[in-house]
Amino acid sequence: MKKLLLTALLLGAGVAVPTSLSVTHPAASEAVVAAAIPQSNASQASALPLKPDSVRFAVIGDSGTGSPAQYEMGVEMAKVRQTTNFGFVIMLGDNLYGGHSAGDYESKFERPYKPLLDGGVQFYASLGNHDNTNEISYAPFNMNGKRYYTFVKGRVEFFVLDSNYMDTAQLGWLRDELQKSTAEWKIAYFHHPLYSSGKRHGSDSDLRSVIEPVFQKYKVDVVLSGHDHIYERITPQGNIVYFVLGNSGQLRSGGLEKTPEEAAGFDTDRCFMVIEVAGSELYFQTISRTGQIVDSGVVKHQTDGTVVTNTSPETANGKAPR
Repeated sequence: MKKLLLTALLLGAGVAVPTSLSVTHPAASEAVVAAAIPQSNASQASALPLKPDSVRFAVIGDSGTGSPAQYEMGVEMAKVRQTTNFGFVIMLGDNLYGGHSAGDYESKFERPYKPLLDGGVQFYASLGNHDNTNEISYAPFNMNGKRYYTFVKGRVEFFVLDSNYMDTAQLGWLRDELQKSTAEWKIAYFHHPLYSSGKRHGSDSDLRSVIEPVFQKYKVDVVLSGHDHIYERITPQGNIVYFVLGNSGQLRSGGLEKTPEEAAGFDTDRCFMVIEVAGSELYFQTISRTGQIVDSGVVKHQTDGTVVTNTSPETANGKAPR
């Protein structure tokens, strides 16, 4: 199996780190975080129910460029939080491109997401092939010195993996953690996609052969990855719903191939996701840098499996605009 750029050996590199389904169109409620931030177009057509005691979070991948587009994404995320009030953000890797100095952490993470950080939003990172392993010691990434880890939010348990180096120790840990989990929802995320229609990288079949059987055995519901600089929702594989979100900072315009696995795709701008888990339903909304809803839908637990459908007019027939 291929082993990409990062291994545990990088810890010694000495790089300093700063210390079936019903379709609904629920109305959005207001949860203003910063009144000075303009309202998002996406918030006006929220596909999220915003139920009490639900778990709400955002998703970004391949984000850490420090480019104007990344800063614009941060602004849009802050706008969307006004109505969704998501509490944390999961990061699908490639969190910092091109350097890992204190200035890089500031310009490629702290400043772009300052309104979110100032509002108490937490970030939970995974490692990508452009990341330095010393990121695990950067406190705002909440990795607590670990390449792979779990955390629980309400009825959801998150399993954060290091897909750069899927060794036997990590695989054994994953089996143990999934086996003992009592969470109603199990969500795994990591950098390299098991399924992808991206022209640049595509599916990591070697990694898939190792960890997908574990996901299936222990009933993982949703898997999110980055690496290909596009957005894609994969046709459910068994009872698992897969997403690729690798265009929150980087973008490969026109980077999607047409494949049978693609349920919806978007490759013309940057985007992020907002997800709400409420009871037996998981609502998702994918939003572009300019506030366009490019995909949305619901994943629902059912006795005969997990099913996804699209709900937004922009993704009629499951095809996001290219």
